[in-house]
Amino acid sequence: MEPNPEPGIYVPALHASLKKRHLRHPGEIVIMGFLALSATISLVTTALIVFTLFGETFAFFRKVSPANFFLDLTGDWQPLSDPRSYNVWELVAGTANVVLWSIVIALPLGLASAIYLSEYAPPRVRRLLKPVLEALAGVPTVVYAFFALTFITEDILRPALGEDRVPFFNALGAAAVMAVMILPTIASVSEDAMSSVPRDLREAAYGLGATRLEVAVRVVVPAALSGIIAAVLLAIARVIGETMIVAVAAGSTPGLTLDPLSSVQTMTGFMLQVGMGDAARGTVDYEALFAVGSTLFVFTFALNVAAQMVVRRFREAYE
Repeated sequence: MEPNPEPGIYVPALHASLKKRHLRHPGEIVIMGFLALSATISLVTTALIVFTLFGETFAFFRKVSPANFFLDLTGDWQPLSDPRSYNVWELVAGTANVVLWSIVIALPLGLASAIYLSEYAPPRVRRLLKPVLEALAGVPTVVYAFFALTFITEDILRPALGEDRVPFFNALGAAAVMAVMILPTIASVSEDAMSSVPRDLREAAYGLGATRLEVAVRVVVPAALSGIIAAVLLAIARVIGETMIVAVAAGSTPGLTLDPLSSVQTMTGFMLQVGMGDAARGTVDYEALFAVGSTLFVFTFALNVAAQMVVRRFREAYE
């Protein structure tokens, strides 16, 4: 009997033969057409969204100088009342404020949860805890928003730090609840990355006398670093795009600050404010919404590109 060929040695030839193979059954043609149609609809929808978003943005910049929008750091973000000023970096700072403190809270908890599920929890406990943890991602964000406002701020932050120091609307309350919201993303994706680390690496470390904690921290976490980074960047993208929590709990006071106890306004919070107001189509108020949305789109797109580059840079391949 001839030995089995190495895995993957005939994959290119097999792929070429499958491409040359004629579709013999009508059902295959229907399935191929449905898949092609689905891909086309996705591309067309994305193109229409970008066209609409940037079309209104260009109309806004015909009325407002891009220098006033991006380079005027002395003015305030005040596009809806006179005298009008368009310092968009106050909204960017509000978004960064909430993102920063939510990651500061969620990353240690999520990474610790992933290490426990991957390295310490028995299989029965893992099967029980992981679905419960992931269920947090299914809670409606409006529930999180009112939980931040009525419990985190009113019952925890203000009694602990003082009502004169903590305003009713603040970035820390929104960040704490968003940390709970993104905790399943960080924990679940990181745990999947850690579980995919080959068992041989763990056994080799145990053979050298390493403890379970040392194996988890010095072997498994570095080996799964690309997956952990992907989980964190995915969580950041989720926080950047969140609307309801920041609109209800963080306030609507733009400012260049990273103070977690201050009232801030994020880019998505401003978009919700204008979208629920009386801004008529074609006005500067209406078009400012799209200018902020385009800025948010560019930041999110850049974050996704950076995530792909970082994941490729730190990816570990095991044979």
